[in-house]
Amino acid sequence: QVHLVESGGGLVQPGGSLRLSCAAFGRIFSIAAMGWFRQAPGKQRELVADVTSGGTTTYVDSVKGRFTIYRDNAKNTVSLQMNSLKPEDTAVYYCHAVVNDYASTRDYWGQGTQVTVSS
Repeated sequence: QVHLVESGGGLVQPGGSLRLSCAAFGRIFSIAAMGWFRQAPGKQRELVADVTSGGTTTYVDSVKGRFTIYRDNAKNTVSLQMNSLKPEDTAVYYCHAVVNDYASTRDYWGQGTQVTVSS
């Protein structure tokens, strides 16, 4: 079994910054990709950013130039630095990882952390 433990999030004013962090624990052979999704009330969950084990990054258009994803393969961690936050960034953010856990390769999710951007 693999667990993703998130930290960070909270309330911030528009234009502010937050950093989300996530660590994967458990029986991990390898992690193909790690990243962050978000889900706002009444909307579908969407990919915010992810990064492969080789360092290839993907960002949703709405966060390009404002958010940066970092990954430490040795520690099985991923972080999301969020700058110039906007009210429309308000959502529950979920850590996601595609993990080979020795039995199979599958998706794992964190419990979610709330990010609220409001004055």
